[in-house]
Amino acid sequence: MMFSVKPNGRIPARTNPRIVDRNQYVTHTVAVVSTEALGAIRAWTRLEAAISAFNRDLGRRHGVTGAQLAILRIIGELGPGLRLSELRRRLVMHPATLGQLLDRLEARGLIELTVDESDRRRRLIEVTEAGSRLIERAPLAGPVRLRHVEVDKARLRRLSAALTDAIVLFGLEEYVS
Repeated sequence: MMFSVKPNGRIPARTNPRIVDRNQYVTHTVAVVSTEALGAIRAWTRLEAAISAFNRDLGRRHGVTGAQLAILRIIGELGPGLRLSELRRRLVMHPATLGQLLDRLEARGLIELTVDESDRRRRLIEVTEAGSRLIERAPLAGPVRLRHVEVDKARLRRLSAALTDAIVLFGLEEYVS
């Protein structure tokens, strides 16, 4: 909740009832937010806005999302004849989500999914020529960029710790798989 400081320097403390159901109310009081907390909120907001703008731009210019482009790049890195099971093993992603991303990439002609002739239970994934052209044209941004640029290992460890800490501080642990 946003509020403004009065000319006398006081922050108005308000208690706002919020209906949870017809018979129960929850109240919350506006608290003073530290400069550090505001800085963290602003940084997160900037990151979220940048990722959203990046995804909109990718959609407009290339017809894919950031997640689709990241998967396409990873498939390209791992080479032709990549087994679907190997891709699943390497990624931290729910299998259904990965399946949807692959279906969309295949529908756009950016990857090809085939049956492995040596074991018909296995599926193989390969980037098509159109997919390779997209990888070359699309900007290298977002988390997958870390796979392609030289970054100080200590800095990457700090980033990993900060992002993990953000999940905890934002109270989002129960939503992480």
